[in-house]
Amino acid sequence: MAGTVRDYYALLGVGRDATAEEIKRAYRKLARELHPDVNPDRRAQDTFKEVTAAYEVLSDPEKRRIVDLGGDPLAPGGGQGGQGNPFTGFGGFGDIFETFFGGGAGRGPRSRVRQGADALLRLDLSLTEMAFGVSKDIAVETAVICQTCHGNGCAPGTRPRVCETCAGRGELQSVQRSLLGPVMSSRTCPSCGGTGEQIPAPCPNCSGEGRVRARRTISVDVPGGIEDGMRIRMSGQGEIGQGGGPAGDLYIEVTEHPHETFTREGSDLHCTVAVPMTAAALGTELQLTTLDSDERVEIRPGTQSGTVITLRGRGVPRLRSTARGDLHVHVEVRTPTRLDDAQVKLLRELAEVREEEISVAGNRGGLFAKVRDAFGPR
Repeated sequence: MAGTVRDYYALLGVGRDATAEEIKRAYRKLARELHPDVNPDRRAQDTFKEVTAAYEVLSDPEKRRIVDLGGDPLAPGGGQGGQGNPFTGFGGFGDIFETFFGGGAGRGPRSRVRQGADALLRLDLSLTEMAFGVSKDIAVETAVICQTCHGNGCAPGTRPRVCETCAGRGELQSVQRSLLGPVMSSRTCPSCGGTGEQIPAPCPNCSGEGRVRARRTISVDVPGGIEDGMRIRMSGQGEIGQGGGPAGDLYIEVTEHPHETFTREGSDLHCTVAVPMTAAALGTELQLTTLDSDERVEIRPGTQSGTVITLRGRGVPRLRSTARGDLHVHVEVRTPTRLDDAQVKLLRELAEVREEEISVAGNRGGLFAKVRDAFGPR
């Protein structure tokens, strides 16, 4: 019974009509989320291997053609789909099938040099650092070029040699007889993996990879006004590719620490100040320390709880702009909860002077009676 054919398009989350560029973008997005350096979860690593295999298949025109015909190029024997290849098992007719449908065209050797993977790091910053920008040195563990072989993967004093199996072509060709006559077919050379060359003496430092794992320090310039969750792209600061190939990109995702006084909404800041009932009634002045200065906040006489005082231009600078947001000061009027006899007497006298003994519809005794009962002896 035929095995299940893997859906490489579904693994990358693209449609069967996706362009090569759309396939590349989908893979790079998934790689940034699932790469072992970013996500240590075992299941994420397994998924990363699957999406990498899917990208290798769909980015290869010949392998993608096999997939579109219902096959699986990574399955044992070429995996020609859930219905099976009708030519398999009859003297190599599978190769004839590929030849008639475009699978037999030679592509020549492919380079051992590969593009490096992108990397993602997270950087925790304070609100002040996010607001005005900061330069940070961060340690990154990544793949760097091997200093012993300088990326070619060979031991010192040696060099790659032409593959003896395929004579440097990267593929093997064979002629098979068919009902239609001799047919030429091509397949990747198993000795060199299609590169056309072999490394007789691999570099002892990198085992022929041309790169090694190392820890290095990178300086990151965080622009002022950046917001929580934003990413900074550092081109060419990711992993060096196999065979000393060009490095991928490094993405720095910033996270903002909560501030003890201010909360942030875009470029605006919010804070709450508590003032006594008497200060709110008589008016007062507060000194508020903002992110970069001391500001005078005037509490006008009669200020009510919930009043918002806005300090223009004292918020966070906008990203890539000289303009700044505003600082919104929320006033909370504190009513005393514990009063001694002298304080109760003063409040009663104040209520009498202000003639606050006003009757409320439906209630006998008036408002002052309620105040007296509330603050009276218990």
